[in-house]
Amino acid sequence: MSSIVSNFKEMLLEQAEYKELLYQVTLRDLRLRYKQTIMGFGWAVFMPLLNTALFSVIFVRVAPIDTGVAYPVWVYCGLAVWNFFSAGVKFATNSLASNMNLVTKVYFPREILPVSAVFVSAVDFLVSTTVLAALMVWYGVKPGWPLLFVPFLLLLQMMFTAAVSLLLSMANVFYRDVKYLVEALMMVWMFATSVVYPVEQIGGRLGAIMALNPMTSLVDAFRDVVLFNRLPSAAGLLYVTIVAVVSLAGAWLIFHQAEFKFAESV
Repeated sequence: MSSIVSNFKEMLLEQAEYKELLYQVTLRDLRLRYKQTIMGFGWAVFMPLLNTALFSVIFVRVAPIDTGVAYPVWVYCGLAVWNFFSAGVKFATNSLASNMNLVTKVYFPREILPVSAVFVSAVDFLVSTTVLAALMVWYGVKPGWPLLFVPFLLLLQMMFTAAVSLLLSMANVFYRDVKYLVEALMMVWMFATSVVYPVEQIGGRLGAIMALNPMTSLVDAFRDVVLFNRLPSAAGLLYVTIVAVVSLAGAWLIFHQAEFKFAESV
């Protein structure tokens, strides 16, 4: 136990020492993403809007479902949260493999590369919330003081996204086909999350298993505080907090122990 605590202390001190590098790498990736403004905003705004229109046709016209608020604003909120997670994981997965010349020649905490991808996706998420705000005004959805919980939920989302990103980016160094499997994983994971339909309406054993998905708890928590003007479920919030903290700690420790083998996999 003492060795684990010592490792985490060392890792935290190292991150503090290289915080400027994390800032510069994140800034570099943001500039690349938004160098052509239309493409940058297209990723952050237009894709969620396109998916919102598509799913609205299905679940409003073809197979209507009750979501408590207008379905377009309900699904856009879920898609914005999901795209933050999905885009962060996808970009982070290839962050080490695409920078192997840097990884093998210069020493720095390797986790900076996948974590910077998560920060970039967080900026995309904040951009996408401008459209969410417009949809809320259009459909007459008024937020309240529970919005104060959004920064905490955002922190949990970043922690969980970083945990998954660290594991998959590390796996992609050793097995380069992981980046292709991630696309399929994200698609299956999205439909196992309360993004385009309420998971509680599934019912049965499948519904119970899907409810254990931490992203469902996160998406539902965001909707609670943003759209329904209420506090998120205490049990769900506690669950996702424990999962985020434990998964990040475990993923970071595994990543830190494996990073010295990255050069051998080139």
